[in-house]
Amino acid sequence: MLAAFDLAQRLAADFATRADAADRQGCLPPEDVRALRESGYLTLSVPREYGGHGLSLRDCVAAQLELAQGSASSALVAAMQLHVFGSAAENRPWPEAQFERVCRLAVSGGVINAVASEPELGSPSRGGQFATTAAPHPAGWTVNGHKTWITGGAHLTHLLVRLNIADDPAVLLVPNHAPGIEWVETWRDALSLRASDSHDVYFREVVVPDDHLLERGANPQRPPEAWFPMMIASVYLGAGIAARNAVIRYALERVPTALGKPIATLPGIQRQIGDIDLALQIAQQFLLDAASGWGGSPDDRRRHYPRIVAAKYAATETAASVTDKALRIAGGTSITHALPLERFFRDTRAGLMHPPSGDLALELIGRQAIEGFQ
Repeated sequence: MLAAFDLAQRLAADFATRADAADRQGCLPPEDVRALRESGYLTLSVPREYGGHGLSLRDCVAAQLELAQGSASSALVAAMQLHVFGSAAENRPWPEAQFERVCRLAVSGGVINAVASEPELGSPSRGGQFATTAAPHPAGWTVNGHKTWITGGAHLTHLLVRLNIADDPAVLLVPNHAPGIEWVETWRDALSLRASDSHDVYFREVVVPDDHLLERGANPQRPPEAWFPMMIASVYLGAGIAARNAVIRYALERVPTALGKPIATLPGIQRQIGDIDLALQIAQQFLLDAASGWGGSPDDRRRHYPRIVAAKYAATETAASVTDKALRIAGGTSITHALPLERFFRDTRAGLMHPPSGDLALELIGRQAIEGFQ
């Protein structure tokens, strides 16, 4: 694990040099994507037998907490790929030969994301049928549709497109930039993660070979998914940690003329920073502990899933809270580009939107508490 942790720290330091400019421009830096590809970071969750590192959920969370301190936007790109392969390695939803094929694509430098959300459907986590479809074609399948919030955008090499074939949900492996694929930049001025290139993509008569069909038909017995909420939570909590570090640095450097010494020497500032640090310590330990407990049989994972939801909820709520508090400590300067705090504040808002979230998360946590008491 130490090698992955060190790699994440090195990448974070590199990403941080470009993060502010990338946020202002609303563009994912190609240098960040190249570094993720060439370093092998994107294969941390790919099984060892297929050329990856085969790291556990807990180790990937720890790495992501470091990476996100450099750039939450670029860390989100990595999170999407880590979750795809971590989940697939755990559940094996595709024929093994197809899974190996997709793993080998990643090991050879592929940048891959699952493509599911749609304008009318919203997040597929709440159910509903896809409007994006695939129909039989002499060469395989013809794909038509519109997908939203595709992190990585045009930098992706392959898309795992969730769609419908007749009435069956299915997954097709679609090479990005195939004829008929059009990317529309919709994300540059979003509130959060402006440099993640989470744009829209249109498929217009995109022909995909028959052997790119990875999955067809619903699987109601599939156990709940931990990799997505854990990878997402680590990104936002990592941004919260970066905000703590930034406000401490500011407090050490800020010397008002009336005070004659850094504001970090003031007990009131120390208490406020202590409040932030305590919340981050608790959320980080909870997240790592929940990730460590994940595994075992499908029934074991179902029983543990509410703890995953609780850890994700705590991490994203904590990240939103501590970045707000960091702004208050730094005062007026914090809402300008002079400090990165306003970027951390904006970026962590997105964590509140990723499922499982809000009332649904709390209902699941509460239901388990009630059942446990009974």
